[in-house]
Amino acid sequence: MAQLPQRGHVAGSGLVEAITIEPPGQPPRFAAIVTDAGQQQPGKSRDGGHPRVRLVWLGQHRVPGIVAGIRLSFEGMLFRVDGLATIYNPRYEILSPLEN
Repeated sequence: MAQLPQRGHVAGSGLVEAITIEPPGQPPRFAAIVTDAGQQQPGKSRDGGHPRVRLVWLGQHRVPGIVAGIRLSFEGMLFRVDGLATIYNPRYEILSPLEN
């Protein structure tokens, strides 16, 4: 994930650091922040830590299996939204601990 382009098709993997669920009354949207926790890359995120990408599933209140702390691989079109690499409705696969 350290070499993410500004825009285009990407594939990567990482650790789900946090999830966001929209409150009732808002359009359904589920987001996960994925970080490359295996390699330190100073200057790649706001806090100077690991590079991050936001995965967003539109129209979903939850995505089965996506919780903070799991590892997953992802693929999709990358855009920069508010300065953060973002992929809408990505393809994903939950990785077992043996695949890391």
